[in-house]
Amino acid sequence: MDVLQELETRRNAARLGGGERRISAQHSKGKLTARERVELLLDDGSFEEFDMFVAHRCTDFGMENERPAGDGVVTGWGTINGRLVYVFSQDFTVMGGSVSETHGQKICKIMDMAIQNGAPIIGINDSGGARIQEGVASLAAYGEVFQRNILASGVVPQISLIMGPTAGGAVYSPAMTDFIFMVKDSSYMFVTGPDVVKTVTNEQVTAEELGGASTHTKKSSVADAAFENDVEALAEARRLVDFLPLNNRDKAPVRPFFDDVNRVEESLDTLVPDNPNMPYDMKELITKLADEGDFYEIQEEFAKNILTGFIRLEGVTVGVVANQPMVLAGCLDIDASRKAARFVRFCDAFEIPILSLVDVPGFLPGTSQEYGGVIKHGAKLLFAYGEATVPKVTVITRKAYGGAYVVMSSKHLRGDFNYAWPTSEIAVMGAKGATEIIHRADLGDPEKIAKHTQDYEDRFANPFVAAEKGVIDEVIMPHSTRKRVCRAFASLRAKKTHTPWKKHDNIPL
Repeated sequence: MDVLQELETRRNAARLGGGERRISAQHSKGKLTARERVELLLDDGSFEEFDMFVAHRCTDFGMENERPAGDGVVTGWGTINGRLVYVFSQDFTVMGGSVSETHGQKICKIMDMAIQNGAPIIGINDSGGARIQEGVASLAAYGEVFQRNILASGVVPQISLIMGPTAGGAVYSPAMTDFIFMVKDSSYMFVTGPDVVKTVTNEQVTAEELGGASTHTKKSSVADAAFENDVEALAEARRLVDFLPLNNRDKAPVRPFFDDVNRVEESLDTLVPDNPNMPYDMKELITKLADEGDFYEIQEEFAKNILTGFIRLEGVTVGVVANQPMVLAGCLDIDASRKAARFVRFCDAFEIPILSLVDVPGFLPGTSQEYGGVIKHGAKLLFAYGEATVPKVTVITRKAYGGAYVVMSSKHLRGDFNYAWPTSEIAVMGAKGATEIIHRADLGDPEKIAKHTQDYEDRFANPFVAAEKGVIDEVIMPHSTRKRVCRAFASLRAKKTHTPWKKHDNIPL
């Protein structure tokens, strides 16, 4: 019996990580321990741990005297609502969660299994960085993890939860994953910390200002969302996984739904104001189309002039990209183009159909946009839509002007169903600008200009010219949008397209 007792004793020691004192210190900062996080993330009793007794092999700087079991990371697999996921959770109570050669090997082992068995990888990051005592061996461990992030990209969904410090090389693994969630006030990400910044550039900055949740959700767009605490972040990660397929050969899960496909929303007939310069909230349209009004928004705090996220239609996951007239009149700019392009590419990689809701007056003018490369960045969204082979349904609610009309999943970029509301205007530009160019000779006569403007509006401020040309498939009543969109996606479930052979494309990065 002694050997059985020894197993239990060793397990208990491993479960304690860095010991009671350090666990208390972790709790005092409002953070959960690595194991508590895994327990909350996964279904009750589903976690199967790997490599519980792995210890580091370093003998420099007296390291051989301290060899904690598990080596600062908890790894294994379990289920979220009954579906397989792989998880690693760094343990800050063990040597500050620092990455050693063996720590990296543990992470690589479950990443390899996730790729082999086709299931998402969820990484919980809480680490002081590379273990300095191990030198290049710890850097090599990072490199091995990065390579697997790259191999897994587009094969299985990768989600990173930043729940403590993540600095230096450690930030690049989450940066290559599909979604990054942070926790307000207890997590940060930066390549170099405040002390180095002060030495090199003489800037005084706190860790929170330099790389906190607010910085990365609002300014840099590195993170997709920030939550109040560990518990909320883990619950939201569970919710996100429910929208996603397990891998790129699988379909997203179909959930039971209790919402009528033929539901008519009369209020949508008056959603678009009579005055073309008045804004309205595009989120209202999204929630009124979605099953049970459920919209899971991605990057809510960044580039608010475009909305991205997931809904379900008839229980099936659909990615939504929508211009938001409430912010910058719904213009496309550098940030909006990058945000939407990344989202479209994710959906395409994982066979998630894309719904585009369009009200776009054009690209944002100005020197800062041109100097910032809006041409290249705008082309990213154009490219992403054009290369996407998943079912694409587009609804134009109001303005669709110029190049921005083409970019937003138009017929010309292989849109499958392109609908327009009667309130839509599809034209090269607004009536005033167009009139001033076409009738330049009459600029001195306000009456003539007013008449020309009215003529242009009568001709183009409607969807019928586009419908006559077949670039709009149908002009639909706003109140029936849910039914039309659901039926369109249902008819596209067996869609197949053929693109010329290539190793990979060269998206304008």
